[in-house]
Amino acid sequence: MNWAKSLSIFLLTLIPVIGQTPASLIAPTGTLRAAFLGDNPALGKVDKQTWAVTGPVADFVKEMSRRLGVPYELYPASGTPEIISRLNAKTSDIGFFAYNAGRAAQVDFTPAWLLMPNTYIVRADSPIQRVADADRAGVHIQAVKNDTQDVYLTKNLKNTTVDAVAKMPEGEEIEKALLEGKIDAFAANKQRLVEIGAKYPKLRVVSDDYFVASQALAIAKGNAERLAAVNKVLNEILATSVVKDSVERAGLGGVNAAPPAR
Repeated sequence: MNWAKSLSIFLLTLIPVIGQTPASLIAPTGTLRAAFLGDNPALGKVDKQTWAVTGPVADFVKEMSRRLGVPYELYPASGTPEIISRLNAKTSDIGFFAYNAGRAAQVDFTPAWLLMPNTYIVRADSPIQRVADADRAGVHIQAVKNDTQDVYLTKNLKNTTVDAVAKMPEGEEIEKALLEGKIDAFAANKQRLVEIGAKYPKLRVVSDDYFVASQALAIAKGNAERLAAVNKVLNEILATSVVKDSVERAGLGGVNAAPPAR
């Protein structure tokens, strides 16, 4: 093959890449389709009457769509497996949930956009005052199966184990289990537990945390150029006060905006 023909083939292979803008890479349908955990108050809240979404995820996606010059759609998913399924089926472009190594085998993650402390909720009269007090023989800790808390604690607890449940219980279920002594502590992100604690005064949120989770954006696996485009927009947004201001407006005491990646 002569050099001219080789060059022409090389240039032809570059045409689709050169022609792709950040918008067409990230939102190929022309609409930015974002899925998030609909029951996680640290990400956003869904109005059951209007289905309007407010909070950090709504403000972030709105800003991202503005920068890309496309409309957006928000989908409140029932759990992380549903978001991963939507990403891989290409019915959502980006997903919002916490990074862990198991999930990273299924999707590609950006750096963090939110930092979310994790702790326990216990009975108000519980001897568990700090997270270290829960890591003792005979202490019954519960968490949602395969969620960040379950994964982290299963790996790091030295003297007890985690009883994993299939889905996040309602606040009244957690209160009942704690007051009846069926469990000694329930593990979740601090913001979720602060909201439960405000409704159930017989419960108390442990003041310190055992882990700060990185809430990240996820995309379908295997497209390095697309991931780089998402990372670029993410970093641009984190360099502003958009996320910080959104967290403050939502009154989220257990969540912090992540700094831009260096």
